[in-house]
Amino acid sequence: MGLLEGKVCVITGGAGSLGLASARVLQREGAKTMLVDLDDTDLRRAVATLESEKTAMMVADVTQAQQVQGYFDATVRKWGKIDVLFSNAGNSGTVAPVTEYPDEVFDQVIAVHVRGAYLNCKYGLPNMKDGGSIIITSSIVGVRGGGGGTVAYVTAKHAQVGLMRNVAREAARRGIRVNTLHPGPIDNEFQLGIEQGISKMIGRDATQMLNENIPLKRHATPDEVARSVLYLASDLSSFTTGTTLMVDGGSNS
Repeated sequence: MGLLEGKVCVITGGAGSLGLASARVLQREGAKTMLVDLDDTDLRRAVATLESEKTAMMVADVTQAQQVQGYFDATVRKWGKIDVLFSNAGNSGTVAPVTEYPDEVFDQVIAVHVRGAYLNCKYGLPNMKDGGSIIITSSIVGVRGGGGGTVAYVTAKHAQVGLMRNVAREAARRGIRVNTLHPGPIDNEFQLGIEQGISKMIGRDATQMLNENIPLKRHATPDEVARSVLYLASDLSSFTTGTTLMVDGGSNS
């Protein structure tokens, strides 16, 4: 029997590399997964690679309360109350000095990462079984500063930690664990876009610079980070709540 046999999981940002890798890992351990994302084409492409009997999908914007409530309602109708919520949707914004950062981009990044995670907790908890798990994808920059030019992303990732710590206290009475996941750079398209922007701003290869400063000297793969998602989703982490789990190759050591 798998670690998540019969468990019901909701994954936002489900079409992205980490969301999809996590869905695969969770399904291998017996979970049923509702994937949520903003783009229908990307979502259908992702879902096509998963086990059909364990997979559902819904196009939704995590910043819109009615749509967030909608995917929890759809999940409960299909499989019953949820056991795991992986709040993983994110956007990168742009790369620019704070004095030049576009206000509307700042607001959008905060909306997706912070309001999105807040709405997931607000509407997810009433639809979650006691003893469940909420996982919020933050970042290594959520516990320290960034390298400049990413003020919105860094601010949002710090804010998610405050949200997590508050909700962890409130949800503990129901045995629900709430934690943030803090990957270092991941070898995926999302990270590459950020690094290309930083490279232009600082005048050197940001990917190479990051690898030089990571003790393990490389980016993580999505599958490596997904295995940490499995740990937080399963009873392996039964006494772990209110924590910031670093998956960063030693960068914060």
